[in-house]
Amino acid sequence: MAETYDVDLFVIGGGSGGVRAARIAAGHGAKVLLAEEFRMGGTCVIRGCVPKKLYVLASRFARDFEESRGFGWKPGSASFDWQRLVGAKEAEITRLEGLYAKGQASAGVEVVKSRAVIEGPHTVRLLADSRVIRAKNILIATGGRPNLDRSIPGIENVVTSNEVFDLEEFPKSIVIAGGGYIALEFAGIFRLLGAEVTVLYRGAQVLRGFDQDLRDGLISAYEKAGVRFILNDTFARIDRTEAGLVGKTKAGLSLAADQILFAIGRSPNIEGLGLEKAGVALAKDGAIAVDSASATNISGIFAVGDVTNRVNLTPVAIREGHALADTLFGGKPWSVDYAHIPTAVFTTPELGTVGLTEAEAREKFEIVDIYKTSFRAIKATLSGSEDRVMMKIVVDGTTDRVLGVHILGEGAGEMIQLLGIPLRMGATKADFDATMAVHPTASEELVTMRTRTARYSRS
Repeated sequence: MAETYDVDLFVIGGGSGGVRAARIAAGHGAKVLLAEEFRMGGTCVIRGCVPKKLYVLASRFARDFEESRGFGWKPGSASFDWQRLVGAKEAEITRLEGLYAKGQASAGVEVVKSRAVIEGPHTVRLLADSRVIRAKNILIATGGRPNLDRSIPGIENVVTSNEVFDLEEFPKSIVIAGGGYIALEFAGIFRLLGAEVTVLYRGAQVLRGFDQDLRDGLISAYEKAGVRFILNDTFARIDRTEAGLVGKTKAGLSLAADQILFAIGRSPNIEGLGLEKAGVALAKDGAIAVDSASATNISGIFAVGDVTNRVNLTPVAIREGHALADTLFGGKPWSVDYAHIPTAVFTTPELGTVGLTEAEAREKFEIVDIYKTSFRAIKATLSGSEDRVMMKIVVDGTTDRVLGVHILGEGAGEMIQLLGIPLRMGATKADFDATMAVHPTASEELVTMRTRTARYSRS
């Protein structure tokens, strides 16, 4: 006798990956139930990339007002209202949350506000009402959570990226622990909004994994903007005093601040999901182990997004969810290609990167050619800004194929999205050179860099 199920797909998590999988599966005719215990939209919409980008845009107005003088403007006195920004952000993410919920309802997905716990290969319990659901397939899409070093005395006094968007008061001073893109984005936001900013990082240089020229360029720009970097050091304890917080570092420094933000990475959000009971295997890093089809070791249980710790980006989670739904219910199996993923870091100046860094290319290829330029954008000629744009193209010196492109400067995020297309198609440096420039733009430099600045050969 064939086993019967209440739903074809039970999705745990209403973030980007889970929502896409649910909607596509329902569109293929599957009966889908999605459980989300917090707010629809997940980290990206509620407390991640969307509010972050809004705060980045808010922070840049201070510089825009000042630079407008070079173009003939006489800006009056301007003041910043943190509570107004927080309220506007909340209104926008609430609107987006409603659209997510509406999209699921329109697709025929049943959404339940509840924590869900796996009790077996095909069994899930909704804790809100203790309902037990039998599901033919279970998808875990619970994302990640900010890391905290619980061994540090006073760690309860810090905030993470979950809380920093909703601080009651704007901090006049903030210390940010961490050296990744999240830490650096918040450093830029708070510095441009007027706070004193210190970045404390355990390593020798921030933005590990990015091209070295991008790292050097951003640090130089941040230091000119007044961001203080303390490297090769970490917090030993954090005390709350009448005057504010005081963090003591292992190197003996005493750092006083209104707020201390920990942005030291994120971990898969798997605690209390019932994975052990179901027998779901974990990878060495604590993420859910999956194959190229997002399947775990237990038949009928799948996972997508940051909970798998493959490539922790919202668009990646979306594609993983889409691929899974098409594979399970659409009769057209496919898997995600993780090569040539364009990435933007919304610091000020922005970073945009796609493909291999110079260091990665030199490890993998016999001959590597570098084309690099640095210049002032046309806006800076009148604004008086010292900001420079840096562009770098990494090329296979044997085949002429472009291996990577890296940009530092205004609009880098927009440019790198489009550059992902030719790199994915295998474009050569000759293809770039044969493309007509758009003048006057910063991006025209990408097709006018004809002089090789360096060549590296293993022989």
